[in-house]
Amino acid sequence: MLVTADRQSCLVTYSLGSCIGLAIYDPVAKVGGLLHYMLPDSTIDQNKAKNKPAMFADTGIPRLFKGAYELGLDKKRARIAVVGGAQILDKSGRFNIGKRNYTALRNMFWKNNVLIDAEDVGGTVSRTVFLDIGTGKVWIRNGKQVVKTLLEGV
Repeated sequence: MLVTADRQSCLVTYSLGSCIGLAIYDPVAKVGGLLHYMLPDSTIDQNKAKNKPAMFADTGIPRLFKGAYELGLDKKRARIAVVGGAQILDKSGRFNIGKRNYTALRNMFWKNNVLIDAEDVGGTVSRTVFLDIGTGKVWIRNGKQVVKTLLEGV
């Protein structure tokens, strides 16, 4: 997880399979952040949750928003992009980690009145997500090297 107001920065997280990449951006404050979380619920490992809160949806998402608020992000202006949640290693669907990760995010957003502007979730390919802090542009590259813009920059 990283939040910044450095307009020269481009945040990147690689190889999102069942993990979720969450990009948030305020076009007025020019503040953004990117979270790459692996699991939906931190109660499965309290020690890891304490040492690596960004690893879990329920601890990482609030931390991402709090960090961005401290740099000036306004929730009403925030643009949100969600990427990942694929089913790659679990072909049988036994664990459904990707779906569970996405559901955890949607439930948290619903309770906090947060809307998603763009998403590319599910399927069976990995993705890399990019967030340009200077413009707010969010784009992805999937495992087949296809590039797709999710949010246009300003």
